[in-house]
Amino acid sequence: MKIQFYKYQGTGNDFVMIDNRTAKFDTSNTALINTLCDRRFGIGADGLILLENHPTHDFKMVYFNADGNESTMCGNGGRCLVAFAKDLGVISGSCVFEAIDGLHHANITNDNVELKMLDVDAVEDHDTHMFLDTGSPHHVQFVKKDLKTFNVKDVGRSIRYGAPYFDEGTNVNFVEHVNDNTFNVRTYERGVEDETLSCGTGVTAVALAMHYKGYTNNFAVNLNVMGGQLQVSFAKSDNIYTDIWLIGPAKQVFKGEILC
Repeated sequence: MKIQFYKYQGTGNDFVMIDNRTAKFDTSNTALINTLCDRRFGIGADGLILLENHPTHDFKMVYFNADGNESTMCGNGGRCLVAFAKDLGVISGSCVFEAIDGLHHANITNDNVELKMLDVDAVEDHDTHMFLDTGSPHHVQFVKKDLKTFNVKDVGRSIRYGAPYFDEGTNVNFVEHVNDNTFNVRTYERGVEDETLSCGTGVTAVALAMHYKGYTNNFAVNLNVMGGQLQVSFAKSDNIYTDIWLIGPAKQVFKGEILC
C-alpha cells in the first residue's frame, strides 16, 4: 500500500500531513501511525495529522501523537494544518476548522499562521508550578539552572508520570525569564515521550501563566523555543483569558509516497 504524505514543521515541531478527504486512511491502525512517525523506520515526525471534510466549516483536524494514539489539541499542528489546507487549495487566507477541543479560527499573514485558541478560565497556582489546559494539559515551572543545559527529558518524564498526573499524564514546560515580554521555553511532550523543539499549546500555557503570576504585564508575549520564536497574544476579562492567538511560521518541508 502506498500512502501520499506531506511533511510540515512549525518552529521545529514537525508533522506528517495526510489529505484524508476521501476517508480512506485507517485511523484505527495505531501501529501504522506510530511507524509513519518513526524517525528510523518511517517518515519521522512528532505527530500525524489528517485533514478531513467538515459538513459546515472549512475542514476537520484529526491529530495523533507519535505513539499512534489520537490526542488532544496541538497548536503548532493546527497552524501547520492551516498552511497545508491553503497549499491544497481548500482555503485561501482565513478559515474556521474543527479540532478535538472545538472550533478554531485562523489567518495566514505572509509566512505566519495565526491560530485562535479556546478561552482559558482556570490557572492552578501551586507552590512549585502552575497548571492549565490550553487544549492540552500543561505543567509550567521555572528552572533554577541554565535552561540550555537543563535535563528536560529526564525531569520532564518524572513529572509527566508522577503525582497528580500519573497515566493520563501532562505536558511539562520549563521556563526562563528573559525580559518583560520574552521567555525561553523547553517542553517535554506526552505521546512523543521526549523533548520537542516547540509546543504551541505549551507556549500558550506559558504566556498565560506568566501573565497570571505577574512576570509580564504585556498582552503579547514572545516565546523562544528550541526551533525558533512564537508569539502569543491575548486579552483578560473577569479572570478569563480570551482572544488568545498563537502566531508563528508553518512551512512545508517535503512530500512523497511511502510503502506500508
